[in-house]
Amino acid sequence: MRMMLRVRINTASGNEAIKSGTMAKLIGDFTERAKPEAAYFTVDNGQRTAFFFFDMKESSLMPLLAEDMFMSLGAELHFTPVMNADELKAGLAAFMEPNKFQINIHGLTERQGQGGEDGA
Repeated sequence: MRMMLRVRINTASGNEAIKSGTMAKLIGDFTERAKPEAAYFTVDNGQRTAFFFFDMKESSLMPLLAEDMFMSLGAELHFTPVMNADELKAGLAAFMEPNKFQINIHGLTERQGQGGEDGA
């Protein structure tokens, strides 16, 4: 599932991590593990903040991806499922034609043996 991870870094812990060189290593380790399709860095609510967008294969990966930032940076993390434009389009199509699609563990699939609106 495509995820957005927001990482808000505690100011004092972030200052220390920058001085010691730990910050660059933690971000490098995270990007090596998660292989994000995009990463953005900003200030949010007065704190250093990073946004990472990546595919998380299963929820059991959350500790592997998060614990270093919790322990080393005192960071506040939020995992949020997100969609790109194509995924939104597919989801809206399924909403508009609920009898045409079924939901399974692999996502949305077109129902077998279903024709158009007239059932042909």
